[in-house]
Amino acid sequence: MLNSQLLGELERIVGRDGLITSPEGRLTYECDMHTFYKGQPDAVVLPASREHVVEIVRACRQARVPIVPRGSGTGLIGGAMAPRGGVMVGMNRMNRILDVDLANRCATVEPGLINLWLSRAVAGRGWFFAPDPSSQMVSSIGGNVSTNAGGPHCLKYGITTNHVLGLEIVTGHGTLVTLGGKVWDRPGYDLVGTAVGAEGTFGLVTAVTVRLVHLPDAVKTVLALFSDIESASEAVSAIIADGIVPAALEMLDDVVIKAIEEGIGAGYPKDAGAVLLIELDGPRAEVEVQAERVAALCRARQALDVRVARDETERALLWKGRKEAAGAIGRVAPNFLLQDAVVPRSKLPDIMRAMRGISERHGVIFANVFHAGDGNLHPLICYDDQNPGELERAVAANEELLHACIALGGSVTGEHGVGVDKATKLPLQYGDADLNFMFRLRRVFDPDGVMNPGKILPSHPACGEGFRPERPALPAGTWV
Repeated sequence: MLNSQLLGELERIVGRDGLITSPEGRLTYECDMHTFYKGQPDAVVLPASREHVVEIVRACRQARVPIVPRGSGTGLIGGAMAPRGGVMVGMNRMNRILDVDLANRCATVEPGLINLWLSRAVAGRGWFFAPDPSSQMVSSIGGNVSTNAGGPHCLKYGITTNHVLGLEIVTGHGTLVTLGGKVWDRPGYDLVGTAVGAEGTFGLVTAVTVRLVHLPDAVKTVLALFSDIESASEAVSAIIADGIVPAALEMLDDVVIKAIEEGIGAGYPKDAGAVLLIELDGPRAEVEVQAERVAALCRARQALDVRVARDETERALLWKGRKEAAGAIGRVAPNFLLQDAVVPRSKLPDIMRAMRGISERHGVIFANVFHAGDGNLHPLICYDDQNPGELERAVAANEELLHACIALGGSVTGEHGVGVDKATKLPLQYGDADLNFMFRLRRVFDPDGVMNPGKILPSHPACGEGFRPERPALPAGTWV
């Protein structure tokens, strides 16, 4: 528990209804959507303004108590949980749209605003916010900024960092700073790009200025059916090599297809070994030509059938199946590990073959649903934690797959971030000098190491003092 002096100060800042200290209340915040990692905060505060956030950070810094930021808790890396206790700052009450500036094609929002709410707010005027993680119905824009989230339509439009123009951040110093702004090309260092994806280790975001994109003239959604996932992977490479960049290019395997159809009935044929969900948008004439070309490329790679959504209702249902795929896997197994590694898209057939071998060696089921267009894998490695040995086999399969992706020139994460889940894996991709530089940069924003400790950087010699997994020794009475 925290000492009474700090608790009293936090209550003064946010009021009694903005402070959660009960065991059952704190239990709600012990993990993110990836329940594999758990750590309960000693208290949760719910600020309603940037002024609240400044005071919270200063109070916690003075007491040398960790600060853990949290949006909607939809992350998948253990990033929004408190492995060392401390104070969790939930940004949900800061959920306003502060400004919509269509003349400058941007909007400024608070971090707790739900991703989809922004697009709905501007759709009537012909605009939308492009980054669309599968959790966009519930994930917050602040959380998207924290992990540099992607989504199906980021193949064409880019990930979160490509759409953030400015940030207002309360750093680990307790200082409110503004990075970037509405002007697109600013002189000096790209501090906005540095802060996006920092996962709260620099400070707490209190406002975000984002790009808005004009709604396309036409949209066409294509469903291509294949007998196996390797053939579908070959079609992905062929489409991109042909010069076509779809708005989205998603792949689902037979395990996922069956689970979706049993739970949602989205219209995916159960007898297909894999499907590609391909969305094209832009000028109507261009979309029509591209759709015909995509269909021809898929058929040349042994597609069993190519279908086009007949109307908006059918298109929405196909996307509903894709967006809710992870939830449907509950019909396959009660638990899963979700890998987020990346390979060059030309290596998709190779990693699919490797994944088949890994699955057989470890006796686990891989359920594949992923952003095939940019090689961002999302295999769900299924297991039942009630059966002895299954979790251990799933972990071993997960580890082998990650190493296989790196060997093919890939990355340890594509859009979920690092958090706790990948912190010890960064040395697979970065050298000691790289890790040391990241550590020193982090200390510029957070000199006392109170901001989301234990996340991103591993316990590694290159990180100097690093962020060791055990709780550091602090003055008596600071926490227990």
